[in-house]
Amino acid sequence: MLFLGDHRVRFAPASAMNSMRDSSRRSGDTLVVDGDYLWKYTHNAYDFSDLLNTPIFFPIGWHNSKISGFNARVSVPNFHGFTVLTVMGHASARYFQPQVGGLGTSDGPVFRIDHDQNFQQTTHVQYQPWKRGPWMAFNWRYDSGLVAGAVPFATDTTTPVDLTGLSADQQMQAGLFCGNVFPTLTAPLVTCAPSLYGSTRLKIPAPGTESDDHNPPRVNPRHLFDTSVGDDDLFHATATSGVCASRSSI
Repeated sequence: MLFLGDHRVRFAPASAMNSMRDSSRRSGDTLVVDGDYLWKYTHNAYDFSDLLNTPIFFPIGWHNSKISGFNARVSVPNFHGFTVLTVMGHASARYFQPQVGGLGTSDGPVFRIDHDQNFQQTTHVQYQPWKRGPWMAFNWRYDSGLVAGAVPFATDTTTPVDLTGLSADQQMQAGLFCGNVFPTLTAPLVTCAPSLYGSTRLKIPAPGTESDDHNPPRVNPRHLFDTSVGDDDLFHATATSGVCASRSSI
């Protein structure tokens, strides 16, 4: 063990891991489906942490972790000019204390790291009426919300939420508010009544319901959309000439 001022750095043994991965595939003339399932148990599990809220990062270890999830891919190769590709997945990333390596101490219950997300998917749809003609495409991305980390929350319906652990800049980036009052760089929020406390960017558990394992604060769900048109061969080049392509995206 190494002491740095008021902090302790503990060196842990190398991690040991048991894992299982299974996959399947089904295909047809117009539909291809791939799927994977992952389960991994790690003794002396590692991740990264920052040093006193600075850009300096270092490894940190806990007693063990359990990570599981699935990935799926559904595609339509080419059906009368239409191609479709969808990839989706789920990740459960649970870490179990006590802390066994890294800087500081954080003994406590089971918690989820910020890789944990209930569901995410990306869909791409494209139409090209003829082989060497222009194409149109549409993309849709959805994220149900990653674990947000150390966000202040209400422990019950009456005790004010203490916000002094976050700087004004952090409060603004998290979109925190207290009723109709929002923090500024010169006037951060200090405390807030549970009934008035919330965030425009985070999903904070209702008063008295937060659980680091089963109901942690998460980033708000989001949808991203993109449309594009293009032509991969504007001048119908031959095998001996160059190819000129164009694309416009919104």
